[in-house]
Amino acid sequence: MTVAPEKNELVVPEGHVKLVIDGIEVVAPKGELLIRTAERMGITIPRFCDHPLLDPAGACRQCLVEVEMGGRPMPKPQASCTITVADGMNVKTQMTSPVADKAQQGVIELLLINHPLDCPICDKGGECPLQNQALAHGRADSRFVDTKRTFPKPIPISTQVLLDRERCVLCQRCTRFSAQIAGDPFIELLERGADQQIGIAEEKPFQSYFSGNTIQICPVGALTSAAYRFRSRPFDLVSTPSVCEHCSSGCAERTDWRRGKVTRKLAGNDPEVNEEWICDKGRFAFRYATAADRFTRPMVRNKDTGELQEASWTEALQVAADALTAAKAHGVGVLPGGRLTVEDAYAYAKFARVALGTNDVDFRARPHSAEELDFLASTVVGTTPDTGVTFTGIEAAPAVLCVAFEPEEEAPIVFLRLRKAARKGRTKVFHIGQWTSPAVDKTHGTLLATPPGGEAAAVDALPQHAPDVTEALGQPGSVVLVGERAAQVPGLFSALLRLAGRTGAKLAWIPRRAGERGAVEVGALPTLLPGGRLVADADARAEVERVWGLEAGALPTEPGRDTDGILRAAADGELAALVVGGVDPYDLPDPQLALKALQQAGFVLSLELRPSAATDYADVVLPIAPAVEKAGSYVNWEGRRREFGTTLDGTGALPDCRVLDTLAVEMDADLFTQTPAAAAGDLARLGESVPRKATAPSEESRQQGLPQNDGQVLLATWRQLLDNGSLQADEPHLAGTARRPVARLSAHTAEVLGVAGAEAVTVATDRGSVTLPVEYADVPDGVVWLPGNSGDATLRRTLGVGHGAPVNVYAGGTQ
Repeated sequence: MTVAPEKNELVVPEGHVKLVIDGIEVVAPKGELLIRTAERMGITIPRFCDHPLLDPAGACRQCLVEVEMGGRPMPKPQASCTITVADGMNVKTQMTSPVADKAQQGVIELLLINHPLDCPICDKGGECPLQNQALAHGRADSRFVDTKRTFPKPIPISTQVLLDRERCVLCQRCTRFSAQIAGDPFIELLERGADQQIGIAEEKPFQSYFSGNTIQICPVGALTSAAYRFRSRPFDLVSTPSVCEHCSSGCAERTDWRRGKVTRKLAGNDPEVNEEWICDKGRFAFRYATAADRFTRPMVRNKDTGELQEASWTEALQVAADALTAAKAHGVGVLPGGRLTVEDAYAYAKFARVALGTNDVDFRARPHSAEELDFLASTVVGTTPDTGVTFTGIEAAPAVLCVAFEPEEEAPIVFLRLRKAARKGRTKVFHIGQWTSPAVDKTHGTLLATPPGGEAAAVDALPQHAPDVTEALGQPGSVVLVGERAAQVPGLFSALLRLAGRTGAKLAWIPRRAGERGAVEVGALPTLLPGGRLVADADARAEVERVWGLEAGALPTEPGRDTDGILRAAADGELAALVVGGVDPYDLPDPQLALKALQQAGFVLSLELRPSAATDYADVVLPIAPAVEKAGSYVNWEGRRREFGTTLDGTGALPDCRVLDTLAVEMDADLFTQTPAAAAGDLARLGESVPRKATAPSEESRQQGLPQNDGQVLLATWRQLLDNGSLQADEPHLAGTARRPVARLSAHTAEVLGVAGAEAVTVATDRGSVTLPVEYADVPDGVVWLPGNSGDATLRRTLGVGHGAPVNVYAGGTQ
């Protein structure tokens, strides 16, 4: 508010009104809800249905206040969550009005008539708005003497959301969140009048990637988590601010733990990033850290028996140091993986250069390309929320184009922002993809269908074939979002840079894994040193050598091999050892090559949390700490640093940076990454990143046309949010809400292939086959879509191919 100094009167700016609340004059923007104005004044009006991120409902009537307009009182108390401020309005809350206070007491009494008094066993007990407001605004004595209504309970809304119907106060927060925010209106109000209750349609479970948010915003204990139910009392928990480790959004979270174990995760409040929402993967997928097969001690392979055996840290580090020192002369490849914190990725990048003397380091444990590497080096590194695209920028953009990017599956909070913007009618959303996925529908998007591998040509053809899209992207603030799948489409990154140059739209790369953006910044790539400095730049190398305290010329001068190159070299005997972080060989472009490389390498060191295909071949396994047992930071896709502290301290688990630092000491090298704080400090000594003017990447040849062989089609694929990922282990409730793996193709393609009417189809290559139920969708002719790693659809592992590859399709299990 602004006060005129001479008359001491409130100045009312244009677009604002002046009103009185509890005897205090206040200026508020036109259209602001009365309850929000009171909040800004520090006046708390009790409420249940109101939520700042949901549309007003006026369902619970708890926020009643007395209102006068023009000196005349309104005939009855008004719901402050639905009425907007007006000039000359005089409002009295429960603080100054006996009428409002009595009305609020009456509403509380009404809500408690059938509400069970089971607070001691209710999961919400101790953090329940109904409890708090009954004490603060209700009557001290109950006048209700009849028998309370009861229902069978709990009702499974889904495998992870349970409903106690008698606790529900019909605030409609859950139904509004589902319909408005998530776009999954499966949970709804059923029946009418006194029989009204929350429920789901028969045979339609609440299958939503965001269902856990309804549990958190429920103001009573009506919706509870199957994973948390009866596990603890809120006042027995220790709460620690944290950051989600599951995707590149970097959502703020609150981790609650007890007796050394995490019991639940809740969404943190961060308006710039995830607002107050998180996806179910971020909320429920945390039990992998306590899996029974987790490594807790170093393991060394017994040469006589061939089995991994527990060893001391001293022994394991000495064995690894001796082997890596001997292997340096013949070459060592370093594969850190994409789920590392900034500090851990920096330790891998520095370990490769300082301890091993190699640039053969690449975090990309997935399909990748040289074109992508050039794009990351010239376009992504050094971007920040001040210079690039942000969550709020997406929400405000007049147009957004998603290319090789499935937002709901790969970055759920980005999807929520797109949906929010599209729902309010201010953003046009376009998708270049293969079929009208749920994300296309829920963002009110327009699908620009193209065969897999044809995305680059589709982008270049936008001015001719979709001039309205080009025109929309030409508006100031428009955004193009590209996902990691673009690395499988030759020429796509170059085409996107041309599109950005033509339209002026901002371009943002959104990887799927949490650590990938930070790994780019710290130089865990074969052509980049920390801060985006080029390996081939002598001045850049000299600067890094000076800061790291190395002799001049100590750093290797030639760019290293990428992940594929490292694996090929190891498989061919050109590398003597591999250092592998959290890498699953079955995520890589050629799992058979990866397994051969692990088998042929003279020595394999694995830094891992749990057994994997990599540890099956490892000579030494060094256990590392999960995210909840270490401190550090991620850099999210915006370029925003997301720091977090240690949640569970004193477990004895060590972060990767500490393990690598100790190993380097055994090899007579100093990394100065003993702790995440030390690693962050050492990285900071290198100064800011060195962004460069975007240049066209080395464009690779494009795939042209469709397969010509009988029975062959092109494979389109991406990974679903809930799939076979290792970080979702030991969480059956979460797995129960995963989307069913199916094969999708057009009815015309099915007819041509002779599979029309089949309930299932088999998709095959010369390496193997996958059989899935079939659904018909608006997929381009000559294309079949399968999920990348869901259920039996383990495409890389079973078929050995990915997006854009030719495959054969047969009816059922026949050929």
